[in-house]
Amino acid sequence: MNVLTVFAHPEPRSFGRALLDAGSSALRSAGHEVTVSDLYAMNFNPVAGPGDFSARRFPQALQYDREQKFAHQHNAFAPDIQAEIDKLLGCDLLILQFPLWWFSVPAIMKGWIDRVLVNGVAYGTGRRFDTGGMRGKRAMIATTTGCYPEMMAPDGLLAAFDINLWHLQHGTLAYSGFDVLPAFKAWSIQYTDEASRAGYIEAYVERMRGVENDEPIPSHTLQDFGADWRLKDGIAPRTAGHRRIA
Repeated sequence: MNVLTVFAHPEPRSFGRALLDAGSSALRSAGHEVTVSDLYAMNFNPVAGPGDFSARRFPQALQYDREQKFAHQHNAFAPDIQAEIDKLLGCDLLILQFPLWWFSVPAIMKGWIDRVLVNGVAYGTGRRFDTGGMRGKRAMIATTTGCYPEMMAPDGLLAAFDINLWHLQHGTLAYSGFDVLPAFKAWSIQYTDEASRAGYIEAYVERMRGVENDEPIPSHTLQDFGADWRLKDGIAPRTAGHRRIA
């Protein structure tokens, strides 16, 4: 299995980096190929703009997603984007690893998502979810937090983890066609002791050793929805963000 980890942490001596290194080593020891895009080390440009394309369909006004589709069709992406697209297309498993900031990813990773999960490759022309461009590939989130796990319990102060990350797990990864695996969470890193941090690393190593056997989290197919874009009668909500309303 080919694994691409997209890593975003500004401190090279961070716990997140230790987690990345340990997980990558475990994957390689299990016989997998591992590629890492360390966004801060790469000085990856997170800002989408006209310089992302060497040729344009609409030069008079930037329509970013439509220019992505045109660039895909005409080999017109900037080299840094094309390099990441090539990594993405070559992987069987995508891991997004990041510290949880403001209920989401650091800006540099959001920029990677915006610039690399492009129209024409990850989605587009009616392809989404089970028909998305990444169909047949798997993806997962690995995150470190500054909060305690009780804070992200279903009745916790910050609401359930899967609610907080639904925009990524469903709206980004599943939308692109990935089968999304359960996330790995290392809680309250700044407030734990060395033994607890070592335990998280051990748990992540064990997870990576058997990650190819993980079952994806529940999801919906396009066939679950009617012409009105809503769940059909008789289809029970299966994700953190879907629910029936009166």
